[in-house]
Amino acid sequence: MTAFLTPFRSLRSPCFPRAIATAPAGATRRATLAAWLAAALLLGAAPGAIAAASSPDAAQDPAPSAARSAAPVKVALIESLSGPFANTGEAVFRNVLWAVERVNARGGVRLPASAGGARPLALERYDSKGQNEEALSALRAAIDAGARVVLQGNSSATAAVLIEAINKHNERDPARRVLFLNYSAVDPILTNEKCSFWHFRFDAHADMRMAALMEAIRGDKALQAVYLIGQDYSFGQAVLREAKRQLAAQRPDVKVVGDELHPVGRVKDFAPYAVKIQASGAQAVVTGNWGNDLTLLVKAAREVGYAGTFYTFYGNALGAPAALGDAGVGKVVAVADWLPNVPTKESEAFYRAFRQRFPSPADDYVHMRMQLMVESLAESMERAGSTDTTAVARAMETSRVQFAGQSGAMRAADHQFQQPLVVGVMERAGTPGVPFDVEGSGYGFRVVRRIAAEQAEMPQRCEMRRP
Repeated sequence: MTAFLTPFRSLRSPCFPRAIATAPAGATRRATLAAWLAAALLLGAAPGAIAAASSPDAAQDPAPSAARSAAPVKVALIESLSGPFANTGEAVFRNVLWAVERVNARGGVRLPASAGGARPLALERYDSKGQNEEALSALRAAIDAGARVVLQGNSSATAAVLIEAINKHNERDPARRVLFLNYSAVDPILTNEKCSFWHFRFDAHADMRMAALMEAIRGDKALQAVYLIGQDYSFGQAVLREAKRQLAAQRPDVKVVGDELHPVGRVKDFAPYAVKIQASGAQAVVTGNWGNDLTLLVKAAREVGYAGTFYTFYGNALGAPAALGDAGVGKVVAVADWLPNVPTKESEAFYRAFRQRFPSPADDYVHMRMQLMVESLAESMERAGSTDTTAVARAMETSRVQFAGQSGAMRAADHQFQQPLVVGVMERAGTPGVPFDVEGSGYGFRVVRRIAAEQAEMPQRCEMRRP
């Protein structure tokens, strides 16, 4: 059970797609298949999908023969796969790859014969190196290679330039229109003032995430002072701006004693920032930092003896729990669309299946929203009965998907996915509510609040232009 294998290309261009060669062999292949089947039984997969995956041919190949013989639907992942945020890009790749494998294992995207019949998804990866110009070069290369679906998320600044470029391309070249699926770029402007018919966001935007964190901050009655720190680009600025607005509205008694932005991905030593946080007297830090910018920040704070709470968007993985150790127990709060310790059988089966597919502790960073995103793509193509970009976009506007006990729906007005959110606090693995740790660190996140999609939803300011 693997993703459709893309032809190997030996060109050295940094934005040229690297072939995906992930077919496991022997026992590894059987373990992967067993993991998928075990999850399928608990996650409610269709009987046909289970039967297809359990056949000998399906165990050897990415999709049943009908889908294998059809032209694949190319999906281009444009992400930082090298440089300071390479670990975040690789984490995305694993998540999307697993979702693609699942679609292909059940026969691919089921289209009518007139549209080519069942077709597998083919995931290709392009390295943006964390640079907007590289991302634009990758976009051009992906389109020329035949991709009509583009995935990106680990930078709102990059997402903004891709939206603009895709808008222009789709108007100029309607025969090769492109759909942009965004899994992590959460600057609210992307589905408000910069909303686009061709762009769909599957993560809760920064204001929605901040509102969820405020649920926990409202309950922290001892909190008197906070320090705000973020990355100096559109997303980080949006987080701090919204933190100040929501604090003023919901906790006017809390004083903001620090408000600071730092360069993105260029700070190697956060000790000077940690010293200022410690000296400020803040009892909590609010940050949207992600990747190494978060890991190094919390590590520096621990080293200077800071004992306050971190209210974070992404403090639940990518090295942050291990960096904090016992100092983070009860002190790190994270908001997410899903956490491994969500207390349901479907969630547990889903997480165990992911860990069987990617057993290395270093690979332990799974995103439910990315699974829902790929399910939405397949479902929208099937309802459209076509891979035509415009038809798929119209179908995706009303997409509703459910998987592993999680569900969500696309809001047509602004293309912002509406889904439940959870807030978790860091605890030692094995304590009540924490059966699973993170990245083998010995620490996991206990779910302390679950926020329904209707409660997480926020007003929109999009003025959508449709073709």
